[in-house]
Formats: sequence, structure tokens, C-alpha cells
Amino acid sequence: MRKLAFGIALTAASLGLSPRPGLAADEPKPYTVQDGRVDQNTFNGYRRYGDSCLRCHGPDAAGSSYAPDLTQSLKHLDKDQVEDVIINGRKNVTTSQENVMPSFGEVPDVVNYIDDIYAYLKARSDGVIGRGRPKRIGHPDDD
Repeated sequence: MRKLAFGIALTAASLGLSPRPGLAADEPKPYTVQDGRVDQNTFNGYRRYGDSCLRCHGPDAAGSSYAPDLTQSLKHLDKDQVEDVIINGRKNVTTSQENVMPSFGEVPDVVNYIDDIYAYLKARSDGVIGRGRPKRIGHPDDD
């Protein structure tokens, strides 16, 4: 377990991010989940993620061969750090790899819904919603 935590911290450091312990206790939850169903904003975040993020970060924010697993990344980053990367992008080049996250700061479908996208990612990271399309609170058609 210590090796996993060290590996995550090392990855975050190599990306220019400083992991901050205790984030779960410090930050209010940006989502609402009742009986496995999500609020409308979190559901909208799921939709926006599918439109703009899935192609690199994979289904359910679980990562791919060239983009990190966001369900793990959000365990170590606060909302401001996540928004900074989404808006400004990031380029991290080392001798063994090159990681590039494009800027989405001028993409209205991302910037205008960044709180919703964060809510979805945080709910996935916290393990309160599973993989796949979440069901919505108050929408019987989701059954």
C-alpha cells in the first residue's frame, strides 16, 4: 500500500502537482447521490465528460494507455488544481515520456460546465457511483 501511495505521489509530482492529504475532509461534496442516483448537475457532468474527456481518459474516467485514471488523480487533487489543468492544459516532458493535456479554457462545452464535470469525476473518485451511465434522482425513465 505504501508503494501505491508513493507511486501516486510521484506521478503527481512529475506532473507538477502537489498532492494534498486530507482533501476528502476539507472539501464539500460537489454532488448529491441518493440510493445510487445522482443529481442533475452530476448527470450533466457525466454527459459532458463523455463528449470532451472520454476519448483520452477512457470510459468512466478510468484512464487509458496515454491519459491517467482520473478516479485516482482526484483523490490527491483539489477542485482548484483540477480546474487549472482543465482550463490551462499541461505539458510534462521527461526523458522517458511526454504527457500533454490540451487546454480546454476556450471550449464552451467544457468551461461552462466545469463544475458539473468536476462533480461527476469527484463522485467516481469517491466511489459513490459506479461505472456506466448513472441514474438520475427523480427520473423514473432511468429504471
